[in-house]
Amino acid sequence: MKMLKKAAKIMAVVITAVVFVFTGLLIFVTVMEYRPQKTESIKKSEGTREISREDPFTVVSLNTGYAGLGKDEDFFMDGGTKVRPDSKIQVEENLAGIVGMLKEHKADAYFLQEVDLDSKRSYSTDQKKYYEAMLGLGGMFAYNFKVAYAPYPWPTIGHVESGLLTLTDTRVSKAERIALPESFSWPLKTCNLKRCLLKTRLPVKGSGAELVLINLHLEAYDSGEGKEAQSKMLLNVLEEEYKKGNYVIAGGDFNQTFEGITKYPIRNKEDWSPGAIGNEILPEGFKFAVDDSYPTCRLLNKAYEKDSQVYVIDGFIVSPNVQVEQVKVLDHDFHYTDHQPVRLKVRLK
Repeated sequence: MKMLKKAAKIMAVVITAVVFVFTGLLIFVTVMEYRPQKTESIKKSEGTREISREDPFTVVSLNTGYAGLGKDEDFFMDGGTKVRPDSKIQVEENLAGIVGMLKEHKADAYFLQEVDLDSKRSYSTDQKKYYEAMLGLGGMFAYNFKVAYAPYPWPTIGHVESGLLTLTDTRVSKAERIALPESFSWPLKTCNLKRCLLKTRLPVKGSGAELVLINLHLEAYDSGEGKEAQSKMLLNVLEEEYKKGNYVIAGGDFNQTFEGITKYPIRNKEDWSPGAIGNEILPEGFKFAVDDSYPTCRLLNKAYEKDSQVYVIDGFIVSPNVQVEQVKVLDHDFHYTDHQPVRLKVRLK
């Protein structure tokens, strides 16, 4: 009987301790939750080169996967097991490889997603500073993921500071962070992404209009409602800017496949799979600019192999006054990140 009473006391102490730790952690992440305003000004880059309607304009978009998702990696949210690479050296090698790709495919602007400032998963590398220095370009950054501590899985994700980075040497009149609808409720939202649009305004020489660039990374891991709400808000922003007489290019990781692209059917339905986005949701005259010559993203349920599940979920939307001359997926066989760069070349009508 004494043994049972002693065991019961020990069990009660353990349960109390667990409840205390859990409650303390919940209070901590709630107090520390990132709560951005609906619209926030972003420090603009100091580029001086002017753009005009006479010259073509190019954009390269790439989800960099925080330089932690090279060809040998998998990820627990996609059916894999890992949370981060095994060493900082791997992150640094991926960073160098990504810069090599961007230098090879020169552009007037770069839309980068999943760029870390200070995160456990990428060994606290300041990737914004690295890309700016190595490319010699000014950058504008907007947080997409900012948590003091994400307590899952094990080992934990921990501290994350990450977001969208737009790089350009052109003159910028204004840059803003536009908050997108949240996909999760409390308490999940305290440690989840706070998605946004990074809107950058470029004056067009000899015109009262601006070229509005919108860098984006829409929801990935919700049940679908979040992506739908975020897509609707994106399209409202695009239409609003076009009605002002501006040129609009939006691009990045939509986490959705595009209507008409069937080259890479979804074979793996057990792990993560993207939603779908159709042409009917676009405002009148707007169109997608996507390419399926190569896939733009791979599933991270295992290290990359030739038979890996792949998708086309990265691309662009352009306004009716933007003429697409070329859109091309740049094949690098997923060597340094789980996405591939997409290059868009346009002219302003």
